[in-house]
Amino acid sequence: MEKFTKLTGTAAPMPLVNIDTDMIIPKQFLKTIKREGLGANLFDEMRYDDDGNEIESFVLNKPAYRDAQIIVAGDNFGCGSSREHAPWALLDFGVRCVISTSFADIFFNNCFKNGILPIVLPQEEIDKLMDDASRGANAKLTVDLEEQVISGPDGGEIAFEVDAFKKHCLLNGLDDIGLTMEKAASIDTFETKAEQSRPWV
Repeated sequence: MEKFTKLTGTAAPMPLVNIDTDMIIPKQFLKTIKREGLGANLFDEMRYDDDGNEIESFVLNKPAYRDAQIIVAGDNFGCGSSREHAPWALLDFGVRCVISTSFADIFFNNCFKNGILPIVLPQEEIDKLMDDASRGANAKLTVDLEEQVISGPDGGEIAFEVDAFKKHCLLNGLDDIGLTMEKAASIDTFETKAEQSRPWV
């Protein structure tokens, strides 16, 4: 998993509340277990019409936001069914951080396991960032995980909280497998002793 330390990127404003996982990646795209390629269908039903043409009014289809790495979202982002394809699609598109007043629990935890930083802030702070994100080409935010600070285009700063263990995992690029492999030496020692003491197993 790629480390998350400091991210400076375009922030896309998505003030809609209750953006659920089926909106993030519709169910017809869940047939794969590969993490690559899902970005093309991120927010598919909002990005494209029935003929597959881009809907110009959708934020990620606007020139200023096509390479957005941050989403400033409305309340309750990632609700609905518990599909890990949702953070996969966001990550494959290039999104590394989502900021909202609240997230669905399973989606929130899946983000950390896939290298995405979900940040919870009060509504008044979201309003400020939504305003910053509405500036189009100038909608740049910097998210510093080590310092736990978001810096806006005008130099203003907003502090955020993050669980210490989840922060450690992101800073070091550790998913569940990575965490296990940190203990590889201890696991090897245990298996060697077990083989010597119980060779018949």
